[in-house]
Amino acid sequence: MKKSLHIGILAHSAEGATLSYRTVWKEGAAKMGAHEHPRITMSGGAMAPTLDLWERGDLAALRQIFWEDAERLAAAGADFFILPDNTAHIALEQPGPDFPIPCLHIAEVVAAQAAVDGRLHIGVLGTRWTMEGPVYEAALTRRALKSSIPTPEDREIIHKAIFHELCLGDFRAETRAEFVRIIGNLQNKGCDAVALVCTEIPLLITADVAPLPILDSTRLQAKAAVAVAIGEAAMPVWRGGVV
Repeated sequence: MKKSLHIGILAHSAEGATLSYRTVWKEGAAKMGAHEHPRITMSGGAMAPTLDLWERGDLAALRQIFWEDAERLAAAGADFFILPDNTAHIALEQPGPDFPIPCLHIAEVVAAQAAVDGRLHIGVLGTRWTMEGPVYEAALTRRALKSSIPTPEDREIIHKAIFHELCLGDFRAETRAEFVRIIGNLQNKGCDAVALVCTEIPLLITADVAPLPILDSTRLQAKAAVAVAIGEAAMPVWRGGVV
C-alpha cells in the first residue's frame, strides 16, 4: 500500500482533540484496512493558560502558542496539521509568520460539506467567540451560504455549557435539551442545517436528537485529513493568515 502522509493534530481543548484522534484512526481503518491508519502525532498544552488570553482578545499571543505547537508537529515529521478547535481558527487567521506546515482549515471543510449537501442556510453553534466571530460567516459566505446564530441569551447558555461542562467531559441531559431547543429556534429562522462548531458539541448532540441535519466539524475535519493523507484529496496549502 502507498505510504500515507503524516497527520499532525494540534490539541487545544482536550475532549475535541481526543474525538479528532479517535476519528482519524477509525476513518483510517475504514479506508486502509483493519489496524491501519496514517501516522498521527498530537501536540498541545493545557487550555487553562489560554483562557485569559481569549477573554482579553489577545489573538497575537494565542497565535504564537499555536505556532509553537505546529512547530513541534513539524519537528515530529507531520506533513500537515489539523486544529480541532473552531475558536482557535480566529487566532490562526490573524497576520503573522507562516505556520511551519500547512493547516487543513476546519471552517473550510464544514462549509464545503454544507455546499456539497445542498444546504442554503446554516445555523452556527459554538463558543461565543466563534458564533460572533468572522471565521464561519466568511467561510460560508465564500460559498454563497447564509448563516444564523442564536439569540444573545442562548449564545451565553451555549458558551457557558461548553466551558463549564462539555470541555470537562460533563454531558448532561438538561443541557442537551437546551441545545435541542436552540437548534429548533434556528430551524424556525429558516436554517436547513446546523453546524456544530465547538468540537465537543457532537459528543452532546447527535443526528438522532437534533431537529436539523448536523454538520459535525470535529469528525468532518478528521475525515478530510485522512482523505488528504491517503491521496484522495489535495494537500492543504493554507499556513495561517487570510484565507
